[in-house]
Amino acid sequence: MAITRLDLKPADFVHLHTHTQYSLLDGLTKVPALVERVKELGMDSVAITDHGTLSGAVEFFKQAKNNGVKPIIGMEAYVAPRAYSDKDPTRDRQYFHLTMLAMNDVGYQNLMHLSSIANLEGYYYRPRIDRDLIEKYNQGIIVLSGCMGSELSDTLRQGSYEKAKDIAAWYKQIFGDRYYIEILDHGHISHPSAWAEQQKVNDQLLKLAQQLKIPAVVTCDAHYLTNEDQEAHEILLCIQTGAYLDDQDRFSLADFELFVTDPKEIIGRWQAKHPELISSSRVIADRCNLDIKLGEILIPKFPTPEGETEKSLLEKQVWQGLAWRYGGVSRDKASKLSVAKAKKLLKREVIKRAEFELGVVNKMEFNGYFLIVADFINWGKDRQIVFGPGRGSAASSIMAYSLRITEIDPLEYDLLFERFLNPDRISMPDMDIDIQDNRRDEVIDYCIDKYGRDRVANIVTFGRMAARNSVRDVARVLQVPYAEADRLAKMIPPPIQGRHTPLSQHLQKVPELTAEYASNPQAARVFDLAMKLEGTIRSHGVHAAGVVIAPDNIVKFVPLEMAQKGVIATQYSMYPVEDLGLLKIDFLGLSNLTIIKNTLRIVKKVYGQDIDITQIPLDDKKTYKLLQAGETTGVFQLESDGMRRYLKQLKPTVFEDIIAMVALYRPGPMQWIDDFIARKHGQRKIEYLHPVMRQALENTYGVIVYQEQVMQISKELSGFSGGQADTLRKAIGKKNPEVMAKLKADFIEGAIKTSGAGRRIMEKFWKQLEDFAAYCFNKVHSACYGLIAYQTAYLKANWPAAFMAALMTSDYDNTDRLAIEITECRHHDIEVLPPDVNESFHEFAIVPGKQQIRFGLDAIKNVGHGAVEEVLRARQTLGGHFDSIEDFCRSVDPHIVNRKAAMPPAVKLICSAAARLKV
Repeated sequence: MAITRLDLKPADFVHLHTHTQYSLLDGLTKVPALVERVKELGMDSVAITDHGTLSGAVEFFKQAKNNGVKPIIGMEAYVAPRAYSDKDPTRDRQYFHLTMLAMNDVGYQNLMHLSSIANLEGYYYRPRIDRDLIEKYNQGIIVLSGCMGSELSDTLRQGSYEKAKDIAAWYKQIFGDRYYIEILDHGHISHPSAWAEQQKVNDQLLKLAQQLKIPAVVTCDAHYLTNEDQEAHEILLCIQTGAYLDDQDRFSLADFELFVTDPKEIIGRWQAKHPELISSSRVIADRCNLDIKLGEILIPKFPTPEGETEKSLLEKQVWQGLAWRYGGVSRDKASKLSVAKAKKLLKREVIKRAEFELGVVNKMEFNGYFLIVADFINWGKDRQIVFGPGRGSAASSIMAYSLRITEIDPLEYDLLFERFLNPDRISMPDMDIDIQDNRRDEVIDYCIDKYGRDRVANIVTFGRMAARNSVRDVARVLQVPYAEADRLAKMIPPPIQGRHTPLSQHLQKVPELTAEYASNPQAARVFDLAMKLEGTIRSHGVHAAGVVIAPDNIVKFVPLEMAQKGVIATQYSMYPVEDLGLLKIDFLGLSNLTIIKNTLRIVKKVYGQDIDITQIPLDDKKTYKLLQAGETTGVFQLESDGMRRYLKQLKPTVFEDIIAMVALYRPGPMQWIDDFIARKHGQRKIEYLHPVMRQALENTYGVIVYQEQVMQISKELSGFSGGQADTLRKAIGKKNPEVMAKLKADFIEGAIKTSGAGRRIMEKFWKQLEDFAAYCFNKVHSACYGLIAYQTAYLKANWPAAFMAALMTSDYDNTDRLAIEITECRHHDIEVLPPDVNESFHEFAIVPGKQQIRFGLDAIKNVGHGAVEEVLRARQTLGGHFDSIEDFCRSVDPHIVNRKAAMPPAVKLICSAAARLKV
């Protein structure tokens, strides 16, 4: 029973009906601010109940736990008036609100099922459930009757008290003592008329609760943090509905004070007559004890042959793969070798590295992870799908190399496994996969077929209001003229390298903005409101690459939604998915890999040469001549004007030079490129403070370029373990002063003890480490992307017409890029011929026997793929050639090839004739 004492304290009241920004364009409060505010108000618990979604649950759970606040996970559900599957526009546009709170894991599971069904099957203007679903998934859930938009309150507002009693009785029958009548507290300060209506409903709700012996609780239905945020919230609602703030008939909540109210105010208003309403909130909070398990390892079991375990199967595949990579036997022969026979073909260095990695992977129980990734990559490669040589740190693993997951030899390039998996700390591996972009979906579909459609989903991504967009949105709602809104938005500096600077900082640091804010009241109002909205979620979409593969039905781990038409995605974004420990793989479609694939296809078709891109020589003279000349249009990662300038100065001669440039050409380390170039050409002396450093730094001319170099030096010079070296890498990157101070002492003392280094020299080197290493890049990632850069440069240097045809086909819908690429063709004496209905195809094609490329029909502006397909079909039926306009008109379907298919003059004439023929 609820306590009814009169000496209530702030912690005796708990906000149980609270919206965050995950209530899309309706909630304004950000999770960290909510938790901070609750603590400021002396409360120790709080619930979030976003509209129809659990999107914020993991972020909220972590934030609350980390700050000593008890998190209560809930959802304000939308209940359909009939069945959730009914979508009759004349009967089913209405929906009712219902507040639901998870008591435990059972309740959380049921909320995930309800939210998923609502979003995937019940969506009709809003994600809806119905009474049958509520009854089916009621266990472990506390239900509050809801706000003024609930079925119960709406029925009372219409004067149907007996019907309302039936509604409440039904919920009591289903939920028993887990059902509470919800009494709303808002609107009574500034808007007495709104409060009068709410008070009337509240009085009836209290009467009903007493008659049916149902406990009641007071809530605030908070949509923003403080009362000062109300106008910004109204702006948010206008963004949602497309209205102006001054519209008289727009959707508005301005009559209600929907902020996170100080519990002292709630207690002051209710404890005299109804203290049980306050203490009920405490009782409910005490009944809710959900503990979301974070940091688990939730990897699906990989199907193994009878008699094999994941461990034994992985070991066999790794040793067989190593025999192929290092033992001089074919893949087919290697696949038939026993582990013992495979080992006999290998050098001790390879065996030692592989045994170490296998031991770490098995200890961390990641055997299945490697098998899953290797399986879908090998499936794709066996079907001629092009994958990148690696991405991120996975290519530092000799196991990944043996399994064909990566194509970079970690021994040859001194890539450290600990950069990928730290033996001292269990964390989920991160194997991101680059795939040719036009076949990415095939690989994902394979995973769906193998593990089950109910276990694989895309990951949602949230579009947020950045500074410029916030200003434009606010200005529109306030009816600021477009030109003025555009001027104000463009005063804000654009993001640098994708990093957004808060508007508040710009107002302090950009003199023009500071002056505008001080002198222009309209601009000041726009900026003030924009700062409140900045960072708020504005839209849901599908992550460009992220896919989850779960060990069971995915709804047991994460709720789902339809993030965009036809695409099912998790309601949790990337980082919460990782926090849960689910297997997340980035399948990144990379157009450059498609360009490589198409170039290889053209070379084989036109020139009869079958090239294995993984076996091309890395010392090709034509390739380095092209790079030294800066002729890198279309070359991956090396195309920018700045990079061309540096390539001309550097004049790369070895693959390591390309890797270094990929790493250095970024904000921060870019300041060392001139020094790097000067050292390569002997214009600046290369010095090593200790002989041990030569091995780590020789390939970069004494400059610390890579994180792996820091790790290698700390291991060899100071005797660090691989785990300690990785900890040093992270500490330097994050500039953690406490950790750095301890590591400095360990590093210097270790160097003195292990290598006999002098203290003064090591102090000097530590200073260099701090200066350089904070900007060092991941060598393994640079090596992988450097290899793609080299591959594209190799194809351009040796097969220029084939490469440019593939490049222009990739950029067919980008006229600016095509103009640049046509110019580049001329520079290489390749003629680009105009489109021709008798000679052109969908894509840009080489004219056999000539240095000519025929323009592709798909690249003609406003010509649809279907129209081109129809032209090619008709041409094929006539033996590959139209003899006349009449021939063309008789052969193509005028419904498909019509006036809208706007082609160049010669083709357009034919289309016009076809259209006239139709008339």
